[in-house]
Amino acid sequence: MEGADRIRAIMNALRAHDSVSVAELAGRYGVSEMTIRRDLDELAQQGVVRRVRGGALSLLLRGEEPPFGVREREAVDAKRRIAAEVANLLADGEAIVLDGGTTTLEVARFVHDRRLTVLPLALRCADELATAPRIKLVLPGGEVRPGELNFVGPLTEASLRSLRFDTAVIGCCGMSAEHGVTAHDLEDVAVKQAAIASARRVIVACDSGKFTRTAFGAVCSYDKLDVVVTDIGIPRDQHDALTGAGVTVRLT
Repeated sequence: MEGADRIRAIMNALRAHDSVSVAELAGRYGVSEMTIRRDLDELAQQGVVRRVRGGALSLLLRGEEPPFGVREREAVDAKRRIAAEVANLLADGEAIVLDGGTTTLEVARFVHDRRLTVLPLALRCADELATAPRIKLVLPGGEVRPGELNFVGPLTEASLRSLRFDTAVIGCCGMSAEHGVTAHDLEDVAVKQAAIASARRVIVACDSGKFTRTAFGAVCSYDKLDVVVTDIGIPRDQHDALTGAGVTVRLT
Protein backbone atom coordinates (compact mmCIF):
# COMPACT_ATOMS: atom_id res chain seq x y z
CA MET A 1 0.00 0.00 0.00
CA GLU A 2 1.33 3.42 -0.99
CA GLY A 3 2.05 5.95 1.74
CA ALA A 4 -0.83 8.30 0.88
CA ASP A 5 -3.31 5.39 0.74
CA ARG A 6 -2.02 4.10 4.06
CA ILE A 7 -2.41 7.52 5.69
CA ARG A 8 -6.00 7.69 4.49
CA ALA A 9 -6.68 4.17 5.77
CA ILE A 10 -5.24 5.08 9.17
CA MET A 11 -7.47 8.16 9.33
CA ASN A 12 -10.53 6.05 8.47
CA ALA A 13 -9.57 3.66 11.29
CA LEU A 14 -9.26 6.62 13.68
CA ARG A 15 -12.71 7.88 12.72
CA ALA A 16 -14.18 4.46 13.42
CA HIS A 17 -12.35 3.56 16.63
CA ASP A 18 -10.82 6.77 18.08
CA SER A 19 -7.49 5.01 18.74
CA VAL A 20 -5.07 2.80 16.82
CA SER A 21 -2.25 0.40 17.68
CA VAL A 22 1.12 0.44 15.90
CA ALA A 23 1.37 -3.35 15.95
CA GLU A 24 -2.17 -3.83 14.64
CA LEU A 25 -1.72 -1.32 11.81
CA ALA A 26 1.64 -2.82 10.80
CA GLY A 27 0.06 -6.25 10.53
CA ARG A 28 -3.00 -4.97 8.69
CA TYR A 29 -1.07 -3.06 6.03
CA GLY A 30 1.96 -5.35 5.73
CA VAL A 31 4.60 -2.77 6.66
CA SER A 32 7.09 -2.40 9.50
CA GLU A 33 6.16 -0.89 12.84
CA MET A 34 8.76 1.80 12.16
CA THR A 35 6.84 2.82 9.01
CA ILE A 36 3.59 3.07 10.98
CA ARG A 37 5.31 5.14 13.68
CA ARG A 38 6.48 7.57 10.99
CA ASP A 39 2.93 7.77 9.62
CA LEU A 40 1.54 8.49 13.08
CA ASP A 41 4.27 11.06 13.77
CA GLU A 42 3.29 12.84 10.54
CA LEU A 43 -0.38 12.84 11.55
CA ALA A 44 0.60 14.16 14.99
CA GLN A 45 2.42 17.07 13.32
CA GLN A 46 -0.77 17.81 11.39
CA GLY A 47 -2.79 17.84 14.62
CA VAL A 48 -4.80 14.76 13.67
CA VAL A 49 -3.62 12.43 16.46
CA ARG A 50 -1.93 12.46 19.86
CA ARG A 51 0.81 9.89 20.13
CA VAL A 52 0.63 7.48 23.08
CA ARG A 53 2.71 4.46 23.96
CA GLY A 54 2.16 1.78 21.30
CA GLY A 55 -0.21 3.83 19.13
CA ALA A 56 -2.19 7.05 18.85
CA LEU A 57 -5.46 8.68 19.90
CA SER A 58 -7.65 10.53 17.41
CA LEU A 59 -7.99 14.30 17.73
CA LEU A 60 -10.42 14.50 14.80
CA LEU A 61 -13.70 16.15 15.73
CA ARG A 62 -16.77 14.84 13.96
CA GLY A 63 -17.84 18.34 12.96
CA GLU A 64 -14.45 19.35 11.55
CA GLU A 65 -12.55 18.39 8.43
CA PRO A 66 -9.02 16.94 8.46
CA PRO A 67 -6.22 19.48 7.89
CA PHE A 68 -5.53 20.61 4.32
CA GLY A 69 -2.07 19.02 4.34
CA VAL A 70 -3.55 15.61 5.13
CA ARG A 71 -6.33 15.87 2.55
CA GLU A 72 -3.87 17.01 -0.11
CA ARG A 73 -2.26 13.55 0.05
CA GLU A 74 -5.52 11.65 -0.41
CA ALA A 75 -6.53 10.26 -3.84
CA VAL A 76 -3.89 12.38 -5.58
CA ASP A 77 -4.04 10.66 -8.97
CA ALA A 78 -7.84 10.71 -9.01
CA LYS A 79 -7.91 14.42 -8.16
CA ARG A 80 -5.51 15.21 -11.01
CA ARG A 81 -7.62 13.26 -13.50
CA ILE A 82 -10.75 14.99 -12.24
CA ALA A 83 -9.10 18.40 -12.52
CA ALA A 84 -7.98 17.70 -16.08
CA GLU A 85 -11.54 16.76 -17.05
CA VAL A 86 -12.97 19.89 -15.40
CA ALA A 87 -10.47 22.00 -17.35
CA ASN A 88 -11.62 20.31 -20.57
CA LEU A 89 -15.21 21.34 -19.80
CA LEU A 90 -14.28 25.04 -19.66
CA ALA A 91 -14.23 27.16 -22.82
CA ASP A 92 -11.69 29.92 -23.35
CA GLY A 93 -13.21 33.27 -22.47
CA GLU A 94 -15.42 31.94 -19.66
CA ALA A 95 -15.81 33.72 -16.34
CA ILE A 96 -15.53 31.12 -13.59
CA VAL A 97 -15.66 31.09 -9.81
CA LEU A 98 -13.25 28.49 -8.45
CA ASP A 99 -13.92 27.06 -5.01
CA GLY A 100 -11.24 26.30 -2.44
CA GLY A 101 -10.05 22.77 -1.64
CA THR A 102 -7.50 20.20 -2.69
CA THR A 103 -9.24 19.13 -5.92
CA THR A 104 -9.98 22.67 -7.06
CA LEU A 105 -6.34 23.59 -6.42
CA GLU A 106 -5.49 20.95 -9.03
CA VAL A 107 -8.03 22.59 -11.35
CA ALA A 108 -6.18 25.91 -10.92
CA ARG A 109 -2.97 24.19 -12.00
CA PHE A 110 -4.62 22.72 -15.10
CA VAL A 111 -6.10 26.05 -16.26
CA HIS A 112 -2.92 28.06 -15.64
CA ASP A 113 -2.29 28.62 -19.35
CA ARG A 114 -5.92 29.09 -20.40
CA ARG A 115 -7.67 32.35 -21.35
CA LEU A 116 -10.23 32.75 -18.56
CA THR A 117 -11.55 35.20 -16.02
CA VAL A 118 -11.23 33.50 -12.63
CA LEU A 119 -12.44 34.49 -9.19
CA PRO A 120 -10.75 32.04 -6.80
CA LEU A 121 -12.26 31.43 -3.38
CA ALA A 122 -8.95 30.48 -1.75
CA LEU A 123 -5.55 32.11 -1.47
CA ARG A 124 -3.88 28.88 -2.59
CA CYS A 125 -5.74 28.98 -5.91
CA ALA A 126 -5.07 32.71 -6.27
CA ASP A 127 -1.35 32.14 -5.71
CA GLU A 128 -1.34 29.36 -8.32
CA LEU A 129 -2.93 31.68 -10.90
CA ALA A 130 -1.05 34.87 -10.00
CA THR A 131 1.56 34.29 -12.72
CA ALA A 132 -0.83 32.86 -15.32
CA PRO A 133 -0.22 34.86 -18.51
CA ARG A 134 -3.77 34.85 -19.88
CA ILE A 135 -5.85 34.60 -16.69
CA LYS A 136 -7.77 37.69 -15.63
CA LEU A 137 -7.61 37.24 -11.88
CA VAL A 138 -10.33 38.80 -9.70
CA LEU A 139 -10.21 38.49 -5.89
CA PRO A 140 -13.39 38.51 -3.79
CA GLY A 141 -12.18 40.07 -0.54
CA GLY A 142 -13.39 38.92 2.84
CA GLU A 143 -11.82 37.08 5.76
CA VAL A 144 -9.40 34.19 5.27
CA ARG A 145 -9.95 30.92 7.14
CA PRO A 146 -6.81 29.86 9.00
CA GLY A 147 -5.33 26.63 7.66
CA GLU A 148 -7.66 26.33 4.68
CA LEU A 149 -6.94 29.88 3.42
CA ASN A 150 -10.43 30.11 1.90
CA PHE A 151 -12.23 33.45 1.61
CA VAL A 152 -15.32 33.58 3.83
CA GLY A 153 -17.70 36.07 5.40
CA PRO A 154 -20.10 38.83 4.33
CA LEU A 155 -17.60 40.60 2.03
CA THR A 156 -16.96 37.42 0.08
CA GLU A 157 -20.66 36.64 -0.21
CA ALA A 158 -21.44 40.22 -1.31
CA SER A 159 -18.74 40.03 -3.98
CA LEU A 160 -20.26 36.86 -5.38
CA ARG A 161 -23.78 38.29 -5.35
CA SER A 162 -22.60 41.32 -7.36
CA LEU A 163 -21.11 39.18 -10.17
CA ARG A 164 -22.33 36.66 -12.73
CA PHE A 165 -20.30 33.65 -13.84
CA ASP A 166 -20.52 31.22 -16.71
CA THR A 167 -19.41 28.36 -14.46
CA ALA A 168 -18.95 27.67 -10.76
CA VAL A 169 -16.44 24.90 -10.01
CA ILE A 170 -17.33 23.67 -6.53
CA GLY A 171 -15.55 21.30 -4.17
CA CYS A 172 -17.17 19.53 -1.22
CA CYS A 173 -16.56 17.56 1.94
CA GLY A 174 -19.38 15.09 1.36
CA MET A 175 -21.95 14.02 -1.26
CA SER A 176 -25.06 11.87 -0.99
CA ALA A 177 -28.47 11.56 -2.58
CA GLU A 178 -30.07 11.96 0.85
CA HIS A 179 -28.15 15.02 2.01
CA GLY A 180 -26.82 16.51 -1.25
CA VAL A 181 -23.58 18.50 -1.27
CA THR A 182 -22.22 19.11 2.24
CA ALA A 183 -19.28 20.96 3.82
CA HIS A 184 -17.87 21.13 7.33
CA ASP A 185 -17.49 24.89 7.83
CA LEU A 186 -20.73 26.87 7.94
CA GLU A 187 -19.15 30.07 6.60
CA ASP A 188 -17.80 28.02 3.69
CA VAL A 189 -21.31 26.64 3.12
CA ALA A 190 -22.67 30.18 2.70
CA VAL A 191 -19.92 31.09 0.22
CA LYS A 192 -20.54 27.96 -1.85
CA GLN A 193 -24.27 28.75 -1.94
CA ALA A 194 -23.56 32.31 -3.12
CA ALA A 195 -21.23 31.01 -5.84
CA ILE A 196 -23.81 28.51 -7.05
CA ALA A 197 -26.53 31.19 -7.14
CA SER A 198 -24.33 33.48 -9.26
CA ALA A 199 -23.39 30.91 -11.92
CA ARG A 200 -25.16 29.73 -15.04
CA ARG A 201 -23.58 26.27 -14.77
CA VAL A 202 -22.42 24.37 -11.66
CA ILE A 203 -19.69 21.73 -11.81
CA VAL A 204 -18.83 19.74 -8.69
CA ALA A 205 -15.33 18.25 -8.68
CA CYS A 206 -14.84 15.50 -6.09
CA ASP A 207 -13.18 12.13 -5.71
CA SER A 208 -15.43 9.13 -5.10
CA GLY A 209 -14.44 8.96 -1.42
CA LYS A 210 -16.68 11.98 -0.79
CA PHE A 211 -19.75 9.82 -1.54
CA THR A 212 -19.15 7.90 1.70
CA ARG A 213 -19.24 11.06 3.86
CA THR A 214 -21.78 13.61 5.04
CA ALA A 215 -20.44 16.84 6.55
CA PHE A 216 -22.09 19.20 9.03
CA GLY A 217 -23.47 21.88 6.68
CA ALA A 218 -25.89 21.35 3.78
CA VAL A 219 -24.89 23.27 0.63
CA CYS A 220 -27.48 22.15 -1.93
CA SER A 221 -29.37 19.17 -3.29
CA TYR A 222 -28.40 17.28 -6.45
CA ASP A 223 -30.97 19.13 -8.58
CA LYS A 224 -28.93 22.35 -8.25
CA LEU A 225 -25.99 20.77 -10.08
CA ASP A 226 -25.29 20.48 -13.79
CA VAL A 227 -22.16 18.30 -13.91
CA VAL A 228 -20.32 16.13 -11.40
CA VAL A 229 -16.79 15.07 -12.28
CA THR A 230 -15.54 12.15 -10.19
CA ASP A 231 -13.68 8.84 -10.53
CA ILE A 232 -14.91 5.36 -11.32
CA GLY A 233 -15.20 4.45 -7.63
CA ILE A 234 -18.50 6.32 -7.27
CA PRO A 235 -21.16 4.00 -5.77
CA ARG A 236 -23.71 2.88 -8.36
CA ASP A 237 -26.69 4.14 -6.35
CA GLN A 238 -25.15 7.61 -6.12
CA HIS A 239 -24.39 7.65 -9.85
CA ASP A 240 -27.99 6.70 -10.57
CA ALA A 241 -29.32 9.32 -8.13
CA LEU A 242 -27.29 12.03 -9.87
CA THR A 243 -28.38 11.08 -13.37
CA GLY A 244 -31.96 10.71 -12.13
CA ALA A 245 -31.78 14.34 -10.95
CA GLY A 246 -30.69 15.42 -14.44
CA VAL A 247 -26.99 15.78 -13.55
CA THR A 248 -24.33 14.82 -16.09
CA VAL A 249 -21.73 12.53 -14.49
CA ARG A 250 -18.23 12.48 -15.98
CA LEU A 251 -16.00 9.62 -14.79
CA THR A 252 -12.22 9.71 -14.92
